[in-house]
Amino acid sequence: MSVFNLSNAIMGSGILGLAYAMANTGIILFLFLLTAVALLSSYSIHLLLKSSGIVGIRAYEQLGYRAFGTPGKLVAALAITLQNIGAMSSYLYIIKSELPLVIQTFLNLEAQTSDWYVNGNYLVILVSVTIILPLALMRQLGYLGYSSGFSLSCMVFFLVAVIYKKFQVPCPLPSTLANATGNFSLTQFSREETPLRGEAGAPAVCTPSYFTLNIQTAYTIPIMAFAFVCHPEVLPIYTELKDPSKKKMQRISNLSITVMYLMYFLAALFGYLTFYDGVESELLHTYSKVDPFDVLILCVRVAVLMAVTLTVPIVLFPVRRAIQQMLFQGQEFSWLRHVLIAAGLLTCINLLVIFAPNILGIFGIIGATSAPCLIFIFPAVFYFRIVPTEKEPARSTPKILALCFAALGLLMMTMSLSFIIIDWVSGTSRHGGNH
Repeated sequence: MSVFNLSNAIMGSGILGLAYAMANTGIILFLFLLTAVALLSSYSIHLLLKSSGIVGIRAYEQLGYRAFGTPGKLVAALAITLQNIGAMSSYLYIIKSELPLVIQTFLNLEAQTSDWYVNGNYLVILVSVTIILPLALMRQLGYLGYSSGFSLSCMVFFLVAVIYKKFQVPCPLPSTLANATGNFSLTQFSREETPLRGEAGAPAVCTPSYFTLNIQTAYTIPIMAFAFVCHPEVLPIYTELKDPSKKKMQRISNLSITVMYLMYFLAALFGYLTFYDGVESELLHTYSKVDPFDVLILCVRVAVLMAVTLTVPIVLFPVRRAIQQMLFQGQEFSWLRHVLIAAGLLTCINLLVIFAPNILGIFGIIGATSAPCLIFIFPAVFYFRIVPTEKEPARSTPKILALCFAALGLLMMTMSLSFIIIDWVSGTSRHGGNH
């Protein structure tokens, strides 16, 4: 159960962006980056567990308090809040962009209609109010645990479908097929004329690249750093183990990270090998271009939507706890406050999702700021401060390693942010502000 819970905490909607990441790094570089991020995440969980073992504290914000007093607690709470709001925004963004398409296909509508039930903005509010809010009002995380297993099985189904589709989708994509309306004679016609168009371009379009560097590569590093963030959830899961020991929790973490590492790599690889450079930042959209009425992809969409919807309440819990730690510390539990914080958070995130145009912007900025803090910088700095000097002097190897680790986090953060800012500045000047 703990492996399920932790894997579910790791597995975000990031998996939908990984094929795009691979298109911008190449297979070898992607594998190298993914392996590095996975190993570093495991090491940073080791640092967290060691710090928490020494002081016997099982909450991220409280570790910050032990290391730096109130400022430490506030900064940790803020990072968790930003990180999880980023995650929730990306989940709701998927609901906003996917649900209308699913409904449209179920109703067999070919043209875009302006009805409210295929309008993503209305649908995302509807889902938030009817499904997410009631689940987010639970007092304990305990029996939301069952949805972890369900959520993961939905994602396994997604992975199987991506692998199967690799052998179904032709490459290069017939250009008329890309905007076909499901009209059979049109499909036949476009199939026949494909070779004429494809012969010259096919080898270039349909060969995998092993090593690529371009400006979009900048986005891939934060997307991948975002891919293994489960750090706020590690300590609560640790507390709930039958007889908690550091060794056992580290085993659970390593197993969860390994399982997710394999799923991520396979999903990215087969998604990329299906479309090569034609893959979009949101993988499922690329399939609907091939055939908008494909039953399998429709089921995958429903599965991903279910997984995503059920993960939002789980991600909301740490944020609410962080807000309570920041503003209402030491006060009795109050249902009014419990409900208001959840409702307020969901309202803000809905506004964000309706007015923030592209999922990459959300991923990129938040991944570049709070993820390096939670994965690299905080665990290392807390470790340095909390482990007493008589146990490990400041110049001992573990502490020097921890500081190098924090420096690596800072480097990643600076690099990603500067890349993203450069990309934006050049983008706005290039596209006249619509980038």
